[in-house]
Amino acid sequence: MTGPIHLDDRYDEPDQLRDQLRRLLRHRGLISLGVLLGLAGGAALSLERAHTYSSTSEVLVRSTADPFGSVGVSADNQVSMSTEQRIASSAAVAQRAARVLGRPAGDAGTLGARLRVTNPQKSQVLRFEFTARAPERAARGANAFAEAYLADRKTRNEATVQRATEALDEQIAVLNQRLAKEQLEKDTAKPAAQNQLYNLQKRVLDIRSRDTDGGDVVRRAAVPVMPAGPGLRTLLGLGLACGLLLGIVLAWVRSALDTRVRSVREAQAALRAPVLGILPSGDPGNDALLTVGRSGGARTEAYRALAFRLRQLGGHSGPGQILVVSPRRGGAVEEVGANLAAALAENGDDVLLLDAAPDTSDLAGHLPLMPYEAPTLEEAFLPAGSVLVDADVAGRLAFSSSGVTSPRTRRITTAESGRLTEPDSSTVVVAGPFLAQADALAIAQRVDGVIVVVNLDRTRRDELKQVQELVECSGGRLLGAVLDAGRARRRLRVLRRRPKYAPASHVDASSMELPAQDGALTASHR
Repeated sequence: MTGPIHLDDRYDEPDQLRDQLRRLLRHRGLISLGVLLGLAGGAALSLERAHTYSSTSEVLVRSTADPFGSVGVSADNQVSMSTEQRIASSAAVAQRAARVLGRPAGDAGTLGARLRVTNPQKSQVLRFEFTARAPERAARGANAFAEAYLADRKTRNEATVQRATEALDEQIAVLNQRLAKEQLEKDTAKPAAQNQLYNLQKRVLDIRSRDTDGGDVVRRAAVPVMPAGPGLRTLLGLGLACGLLLGIVLAWVRSALDTRVRSVREAQAALRAPVLGILPSGDPGNDALLTVGRSGGARTEAYRALAFRLRQLGGHSGPGQILVVSPRRGGAVEEVGANLAAALAENGDDVLLLDAAPDTSDLAGHLPLMPYEAPTLEEAFLPAGSVLVDADVAGRLAFSSSGVTSPRTRRITTAESGRLTEPDSSTVVVAGPFLAQADALAIAQRVDGVIVVVNLDRTRRDELKQVQELVECSGGRLLGAVLDAGRARRRLRVLRRRPKYAPASHVDASSMELPAQDGALTASHR
């Protein structure tokens, strides 16, 4: 094959936006958790605000910032509304409001925290909004703060009047002394002093005659009927939106930190090898390990497509000796190895399925092995200790297990039958976890190619990188990967058929003899 194998990867699209959406939708649990938290927060806030009432009073602030010398100045320039707003929120006004409400002075801070003073744009109106647990308390608090502010402003205006009149009274006293002594050098100076005295007395009368109230209550607070804030529906809608946003953020963070393989692109980048096939989810009602030649389905057709690609890689001589492994435990190595061997045997080839880890795989107990009969001349291809598999295929499929000497397999012991010498013959070796057992690495050095079974959503990218480095450093050839989308299985029955092969003593993989292959992959394909 000269180019890369193209697969329709449902987990990987050229469109980056679709890829990001798929990454987020993989973590539906986190998104659902965020939505539930948002709804719970909205409901809790609604319950909290259900017993909170708010009432508002408004005060018109008079132009008394400079009431005694502001001739020709407009009223809006005489009052600094930002300053008055700060004064209305001060502790002094809060203490006055506490006295109006009959509360101790120590409660001024608590009352001030419930008050919000605002100033509508382009107006001389201060709006006092007071919040309380009871509607009557809310109305009383808003009116108390409005009255306290007006009283505070009146006190400040009266203090200003007092300071201004005190200075003028001092000047009037000086002029009265001068007129009483009649010690002026010229008679013309006396009328001038009297005129000045008259002007000062008139100014004092004008200052004292001005209104020092400083404002009027234009709107008194009424007892509210409904609780303050938005209603239940509005808060639930806001909670839903915020929860959805929170769930998306959590899913994005989880996706960014996730190291599991979820697409063809990720598997190819980690292994630096092509993906030979994708195994779809199987039928949950089908518990049989071997499906090729015995039942149909999308998963069975995927095995046939995998065998076809391996024949293309191996050329006319066939794929040769193939090792099927997974990085860790939990992969469908036994299933992939058995069905791949059956798919290779469908075209009439002689295929040997070799179990290199019988102590852990229990592959013989799940295969439909044929009952023993005296070997014929056509069965001379069987290696020593092998039996035929009952699969409806055109070729011959045999099974052998390393380290097994059960009575059933001990009957075929001729040395001449321990080799596969036919041109159209292949060997599929199933080994234990590649990163957990050293035997798998020893076998990888002697076979013609290695296929890695990758369990989507379980296998991590760093594990695939370790497999690629070990195979490359050992001199083996990594053919590619098979992505397993997961096979839904029912729970194993309690009364399961006992395995026909009893595990015996373990045999070192470095000393295990693989069948000689005339149809092995040539050096030109390596």
